[in-house]
Amino acid sequence: MRKSNYDKKPCTRVDGSVVCGWDRIISTLDAVWANESTWVIDLYCGTYEEDFINAFAKTGRRIIDTRSLMRPEPELHQLTERFMTDDVLFGYMSNVRLEEYFDVAKLSDLKIGTEELCIIIGTGAAFVAQSIFCVQSPTVCYADMARWEIQQRFRRHEVKALGIDNHEDSPSVQYKRGYFNDWNIVDRYKDKLMQNGNIEFWIDSNRRDAPKMITDAQMRQGLERTVHSPFRVVPFFDPAPWGGQWMKEVCDLPREEVNYGWCFDCVPEENSLYLEVDSVLFELPSQDVVLAHTRELLGQQVWHRFGKSFPIRFDFLDTMQGGNLSLQVHPTNEFAQMEFGLPYTQDESYYLLDAGKDAVVYLGLKEGIDKVQMIEDLRAAQRGEILFDAEKYVNKLPAKKHDHYLIPAGTIHCSGHDSMVLEISSTPSIFTFKLWDWARLGLDGKPRPINVERGKFVIQWERTTSFVKSQIANHFEVICEEDGIKEERTGLHPNEFIETRRHTFTRPVEHDTRGGVNVLNLVDGEAALIESPEGNFAPFEVHYAETFIIPACIGRYTIKPLGGVCMTIKAYVRPNLS
Repeated sequence: MRKSNYDKKPCTRVDGSVVCGWDRIISTLDAVWANESTWVIDLYCGTYEEDFINAFAKTGRRIIDTRSLMRPEPELHQLTERFMTDDVLFGYMSNVRLEEYFDVAKLSDLKIGTEELCIIIGTGAAFVAQSIFCVQSPTVCYADMARWEIQQRFRRHEVKALGIDNHEDSPSVQYKRGYFNDWNIVDRYKDKLMQNGNIEFWIDSNRRDAPKMITDAQMRQGLERTVHSPFRVVPFFDPAPWGGQWMKEVCDLPREEVNYGWCFDCVPEENSLYLEVDSVLFELPSQDVVLAHTRELLGQQVWHRFGKSFPIRFDFLDTMQGGNLSLQVHPTNEFAQMEFGLPYTQDESYYLLDAGKDAVVYLGLKEGIDKVQMIEDLRAAQRGEILFDAEKYVNKLPAKKHDHYLIPAGTIHCSGHDSMVLEISSTPSIFTFKLWDWARLGLDGKPRPINVERGKFVIQWERTTSFVKSQIANHFEVICEEDGIKEERTGLHPNEFIETRRHTFTRPVEHDTRGGVNVLNLVDGEAALIESPEGNFAPFEVHYAETFIIPACIGRYTIKPLGGVCMTIKAYVRPNLS
């Protein structure tokens, strides 16, 4: 374990200045919109709506709260119940549109005089303005948020769902509504506003005590600069019941936390981006660059297959001085499509950034097991009648630093204690069926949900020891080896659409996106420099354990070691499957 200069606040620099604080935000809008009788302040769901209403009420204008114009909560529950289901964790991906949330009669009854000064505030404010004024393209100030901050507010029971006051629900239920319903609805709506050019100003509402505002021109400049250079999203770290101590030291995190189990180092739907404006960090969801520059970021073929969805996910799982992850399985594509409405499932792999001397990976089933008995034992363990004997049924493999274990959906797996895993996977991030959690409680002091009854339908029983050894455990292939450079193919399994390549090098390595997005991590070495042979972007420095994105539009790039031997792992979508 070694401390690195891991950058927790990567950013893209943007010209101009930023407007900070409610008073300055309002005075700036007042100066620009002085002749506008109606202001439109649209909010992403999860913002502190009352803060906006209270701040703008000081203008003396009439405040119209969009939540008050939505259909009654019982109707909205009925509208969304087929997507929410009665499951504690899982729902079905919603196809509801934001317009369906609004009450036609309330909109028709809303009377605003031509001379009346008013402010429409809330999610769907632009739609309300269009409805009551018949204006096709209202000018909007949009308050945006990253999903990770919304999740923190769920945990503190501080915010409401789209059209529904569910702030007293458990964080998992709030998250489920956000994931399966609210965020999809509002992202589609926001994307339309962005594409139509409705937004004139953006507000960063991630910090309650520090609202910030920039112009749409600055926002577009930031996204444009981001997508034409290597970039990193803002990582976030979280404790876990099995969490370890590696990230605390290597990434220089607060020592007072008991552990850190997770780091989302590249999950654009969840992470945020920083734009640095006049030495001030302006935070926005990293999904915004996916929405605004889909084809430049993903590439034509990847966009054609995945649409406005970033398909590759890198995250950290830290069990160093911690415990085992849950024994788990991910749904097959068929199951994910039928049961959850997903376009694709969570195939993945474990790359060992580091490992203790007793590190292990549980992977695949042993030969000749009784699958009926295994399911019965898992059920009995779930009831608390026995401790499940994982080693009776599942392969337990010694693991060491730089091993790579491939985990196509349907394969039973689990990272053991004293491991530091870089998880490389497709993007769906919550579709894990826990089969056994080692009889421990979650951080909330309650048992974590177990999904034996779902898991039994997706376990691929033929993936036994022989399959593991021949196809998914350290299945390396040397592609080329020359003076100072070694390239290896490390997977993933043919069932998975992600290809991975590892480079070990002491001199610059030439890469080419070949029209598809690349995601890399510096898995060994202190630092490296990414450069454009044509000088198309400024040299970009990365450090040990940092994940970085190379947009498809970059094409050729080189990675140069900054002292000593470096090693990267690169993931991309296989072109022949795009």
